[in-house]
Amino acid sequence: MRGNQLSRQWRILKQIEVSKNGLTAAKIAETGGASLRTAYRDLSDLQLAGFPLYTEKGEKGNRWKFVDTHNFKVPQPFTFTELMALHLSRDLFQVFKGTVFFESAESLFKKVQATLPPQALAYLDQIQSKFHISIKPYKDYERFRKIIEQVNQAIENCQRIEVFYKPLRSKEDTQRKIDPYKIWFFEGTIYIIGFCHLRNQVRTFVIDRIKLLRLTNEKFEQSDDFDLNEYTKHSFKVMRDELYNVKVLFAPTCARYVGEKIWHESQQTKKLSDGSLEMTLRVAGLDEIKYWIMGFGSEAYVIEPEKLKDMVRADLKKSLVQYEGAMPVFEELEATGNKADYIR
Repeated sequence: MRGNQLSRQWRILKQIEVSKNGLTAAKIAETGGASLRTAYRDLSDLQLAGFPLYTEKGEKGNRWKFVDTHNFKVPQPFTFTELMALHLSRDLFQVFKGTVFFESAESLFKKVQATLPPQALAYLDQIQSKFHISIKPYKDYERFRKIIEQVNQAIENCQRIEVFYKPLRSKEDTQRKIDPYKIWFFEGTIYIIGFCHLRNQVRTFVIDRIKLLRLTNEKFEQSDDFDLNEYTKHSFKVMRDELYNVKVLFAPTCARYVGEKIWHESQQTKKLSDGSLEMTLRVAGLDEIKYWIMGFGSEAYVIEPEKLKDMVRADLKKSLVQYEGAMPVFEELEATGNKADYIR
């Protein structure tokens, strides 16, 4: 298949690039798990595409190398294939469109494009016709451009910010002073993680719930013991709350799909004799994992804790009532002061 051929040829370029004395076609075939004939065909295709490869006689046969003067104007410390990979990754940055991050990335990609020779760009176009990165859903952050720039500036300068913030489970805006530690991008949403002086603890805030932001003249010192991985390790997604041991049973129809992915670092799975899958996790809070479980419909069943089972049961009852009657009237969110009031 064409996609497999492009992958093999990419590996060949990488192998030759890092080799000091070049590689024989036999070594290339062995490393790539292909036949000798296939290796010769790939090398010939790369030469025809314009890559400056040549052969040099050696004790164990002809060795394939890049032409000595070949450097493609690659700036240190990058390699040629690293720049090619960077060029391919530009789809990932579309989620930041309208922000300073996207503009900086676009500037970088233009410089990479100017560095790569025409044959390399043509080769990448072939790969991109087979390879695409898509992230959905995502938000339009252009209208929050000013706020993102201010937060980024505040983090760089250890500068306290003052915001009017709209928590998810509250009808009223709250005024807060925050020491911003990190900008965190997760599942299409940009968050600020920092010390909230209103709650007197490190909290997570959704950028697009900030109504107004002001940079203050006050400075702060970030705690040396703050670690983002430690801060988020128990969260199923974003929520930080009480820890729960969760056990879920998945039907054979979706067991393979569920078992193929890492949904949480704490997960442990056990395949049962009937083909179903039992998964155990230790997570902070139950709301997010409840929504995830309910997304599998009747193919997922909560074994424990009982509190989560009750939550799912209550939601299913509400849904049943709604679908059996007229258009639903949704309940108002209640104001809370808990640790998870920033979620979604």
